[in-house]
Amino acid sequence: MSRTSTPAERAAENLQKVRANNPLIHNITNFVVMNSTANVLLAAGASPVMAHAENEVEEMAGFAGALVLNIGTLTDAWVDSMVKAGRKASELGTPIVLDPVGSGATALRTAAAKRIIADTQVTVIRGNASEVLSLRDADSKTRGVDALHSVEDAAGVAGILAGELGVTLAVTGPVDLVTDGMRVLRVENGHKLMPYVTGTGCAATTIVGAFNAVDDDPVMATATALAYFGLAGEMAGEISKGPGSFMVNLLDSLYTITPEDLRTGCRICP
Repeated sequence: MSRTSTPAERAAENLQKVRANNPLIHNITNFVVMNSTANVLLAAGASPVMAHAENEVEEMAGFAGALVLNIGTLTDAWVDSMVKAGRKASELGTPIVLDPVGSGATALRTAAAKRIIADTQVTVIRGNASEVLSLRDADSKTRGVDALHSVEDAAGVAGILAGELGVTLAVTGPVDLVTDGMRVLRVENGHKLMPYVTGTGCAATTIVGAFNAVDDDPVMATATALAYFGLAGEMAGEISKGPGSFMVNLLDSLYTITPEDLRTGCRICP
């Protein structure tokens, strides 16, 4: 893959590679989104597997292209499985994407997110602004899984936190921000109906996993993945009457977008 390509060209290349390589994405994710997340990965051209039993996660993580950890419906046993899978992925250099769903809402969620970060080598964290802020500021709260802050509220802290943790942070909202503490990219693709369908954030996270499986630059992989997901949302929104038809049309758009569509429709800015 060319290192001199523009973000739009890189997005097209990454989508093409996902479809050509069909990477296996190991998800330890929540009950709410398991089915939709698997369908989103299939539509994109990746291969999903949902495996959370503690006695199999190391084996599964051993041959996955990326590991996605999502704390949306949490138990202590699942956290143990996430850490175990994460350690195996870390040992192998496999990308790990963490979705700290609802971090800041309860002590369990915040502690679980911080434990996973401390005990594994997380590559990318994708969350809303309040979730990301809670990882650095113990007093920062979320309302359930909803953000109480804007992306720009979290922009400064995100840059500092990414540098401290050595990760790429994606703070998603109307305009997504992606940073590793040195580089900052903003992704302007998306549609107003996306927040009205449950699990779109979780789905974006697993697409980030798929793109990180084929691109070893986490900043570019994450920004191009979010542009792809956001463009699919735009295409779906044009033909949808509301959240119900949008959900179906989003899946179809993820499947039908061509690399050329993404190259011309991608809006990634410094």
